[in-house]
Amino acid sequence: MEIINDLTQAIDMPECAATIGVFDGVHAGHQFVIKQMMADAQQRGYKSMVITFDRLPQLLFVPDFQPQLLTSLDEKCQLIEGLGVDYLVVLPFTQEMASLTAREFMVQVLQQRLGVKVLRIGYDNRFGRGRSESFDDYVGFGRELGMVVRQATEKDIEGFSDAVSSSLIRRLMADEGRVGDARRLLTRAYQLRGRVVSGEHIGTGLGYPTANIEPENSDKLLPLAGVYAVWVCIEGGQRMPAMMNIGCRPTFNGQRQTLEVNILDFSGDLYGRTLTIGFVDRVRSEQRFASPEQLIAQLEADRAYVRNLFKIQK
Repeated sequence: MEIINDLTQAIDMPECAATIGVFDGVHAGHQFVIKQMMADAQQRGYKSMVITFDRLPQLLFVPDFQPQLLTSLDEKCQLIEGLGVDYLVVLPFTQEMASLTAREFMVQVLQQRLGVKVLRIGYDNRFGRGRSESFDDYVGFGRELGMVVRQATEKDIEGFSDAVSSSLIRRLMADEGRVGDARRLLTRAYQLRGRVVSGEHIGTGLGYPTANIEPENSDKLLPLAGVYAVWVCIEGGQRMPAMMNIGCRPTFNGQRQTLEVNILDFSGDLYGRTLTIGFVDRVRSEQRFASPEQLIAQLEADRAYVRNLFKIQK
């Protein structure tokens, strides 16, 4: 896959079928749209192209906007590459870019720079200044430009009344902690990367040593406070089962939220190392215990649950 980060790199582009969007999460719905676009390309002998942006548009328009990203830009690029796309165009979302009308964007960017002949648009996607034009407008502009504009069908997942969307996945994880359901919609475990930093060693004193994680990207979403079954990779190594606590440690009157991981059956120094964490299922909510002994008993039950989930024999 060739990545184009600047339109000045787009020289002598071949004829392409393309789709455009933020694609945060590259979830099942996004994958469905991209695969429809790739089928368009194959049918016509064109190259396939995904067009996205280097940041969320809200960052330009909404003061104090706090992103809750499902994927960093690097993760998004890797996931799109894994789908077999020929070109990934990452456009800088600037004031100048945002000021283009849909027709101006289709002429100046899609037609003149990127060689787009077929544009496949997500069923709920809009682009251009103010996002005021309708899909029928895009079709009309395309007809003038010799560009076929087609609308993608939505992706439904059994058990969900709403179509797959990034906002649905954020709500499931941040508001309800339903990382297992989010995993179905993402088609993979939601992941965080972070460096192990020094903590207060409370877990070690309880017999459950934990690695305190400082997230690599502060804009990424954190699931709702609670205990989770996760897998952990140490700097690209093999996946290991673990349990993770996100919360303020109310039993010990904690004042700030921490991310702590206990890797099952692991011993070793992790300080300063980078961990990748994949969320598999929610174990329970955060709670205050009357004594450290009650907390230890619950941690034993949590560990047994995680072992069973990963089908590990003690």
